Amino acid sequence: MEVKINHEIRNYTESMFFGLSLRQCIFSLLAVVVAVGLYFLLKPCVGTETVSWMCVLGAAPFAALGFFTYHGMTAEQFLWAWLRSELLEPKCSR
Repeated sequence: MEVKINHEIRNYTESMFFGLSLRQCIFSLLAVVVAVGLYFLLKPCVGTETVSWMCVLGAAPFAALGFFTYHGMTAEQFLWAWLRSELLEPKCSR
């Protein structure tokens, strides 16, 4: 007897807060901390509009890392695999 299981079940993650997984919550909070830190750091130096754009640009990579997946790998796993394949263990082509 064979039981069919949907492929989507492998992608299941338990939601913790607002429908986000724990990983996504952590990276979202990190993005907020970076944006607030940039705001208070740069507000005395530049105008409000420039600070707001810098906050968005500074926080966006951290927010994106929480949602990034590539072939089932998280951002950290992907970056480590890329680092190993390109820098630590490069293939020599002759």
